[in-house]
Amino acid sequence: MSDENDEQEEEIILSELETDELIEQMFDDLYDGLGEEIAEGTQILLDRGWKAKKVLDEALVAGMNIVGVDFRDGILFVPEVLLSANAMKSGMAILKPLLSESGTKPVGKMVIGTVKGDIHDIGKNLVGMMMEGAGFEVIDLGINTDVETYVEALKTESPDILGMSALLTTTMPYMKVVIDNLKEQGIRDDYIVMVGGAPLNEEVCAAMGADAYCRDAATAVETAKELMQQRRAC
Repeated sequence: MSDENDEQEEEIILSELETDELIEQMFDDLYDGLGEEIAEGTQILLDRGWKAKKVLDEALVAGMNIVGVDFRDGILFVPEVLLSANAMKSGMAILKPLLSESGTKPVGKMVIGTVKGDIHDIGKNLVGMMMEGAGFEVIDLGINTDVETYVEALKTESPDILGMSALLTTTMPYMKVVIDNLKEQGIRDDYIVMVGGAPLNEEVCAAMGADAYCRDAATAVETAKELMQQRRAC
């Protein structure tokens, strides 16, 4: 009985927390992948008068930044990060309509897909989730994406970034096919091109004409932010 009483006494009532404490608790809940709690905390902040953009930046994105750092440093692993990203989606489901109404623009926009011939998508999905967690809008083209699909998405969506993923050494060269096609159409420089996947490295990235090689999802987010800042400063 004493153990049950202790658990009841330790139960945290989010609505009873001061706002600073609530933010810290949401960081913990994001880290632990607790979607229901994130949704509740998001709504509480809105009810306390916070604008949707402020909730996004100071609660969700800031919390996912912590997750990203620990993933990069090997403290968290893919399954745990996926849980965190899914928890953030619970908050984003509440915020997205409000952000649209207020005309709030995302940090940037990314089109991403696994290249033609490759059906591996865990890494791509993780990058997409982490990018969304950092405030980017992400258009996911899925797996086995051919050059026509990439180009059509670029023209339709007008993103800042094109992301391509490949896990196989046999499909990796298709990234260059896409980049060369963009060059032929005279639109290569309209986009930041980021690539990632097990067989890639900096040297391969440079040889195919991409702007950046990202070894993992956390690096992709950091790189995307840096390249966006550089582009907007020009």
